[in-house]
Amino acid sequence: MRVALVGASVDVERLRAKLDDSMDVVGEFTTMAEARNADVAVDAYLVAPDLHRRDDDLHEPLTARELEVLEHLAAGLSNKSIAARLEISDQTVKFHVASITGKLGVTNRTEAVRRALRLGLIAL
Repeated sequence: MRVALVGASVDVERLRAKLDDSMDVVGEFTTMAEARNADVAVDAYLVAPDLHRRDDDLHEPLTARELEVLEHLAAGLSNKSIAARLEISDQTVKFHVASITGKLGVTNRTEAVRRALRLGLIAL
């Protein structure tokens, strides 16, 4: 599996030490936005938790598709517009939004974007 590691160098090194041989690390990035902009073909982004910021730890990382949906949320697009751009149903977008808000521990789209920005998952 091709993965990109995301986080501060000390956190990425800690994460790298826990990976097994089935993971092929194809890049290391400080922020998720930097990783996405690098346009590297990966199967997954592994975000190294910052052990010094407990309130910002994600219990479960966002999938690549959830990150795409989140970027469109940050751009202010509706579910219907996101669905058209990603060529999926608006019900699927609704499912992704629910998953994103749950994983980020927020209750709505605006809070999701705010928290994602603070965590470095997206950039405006």
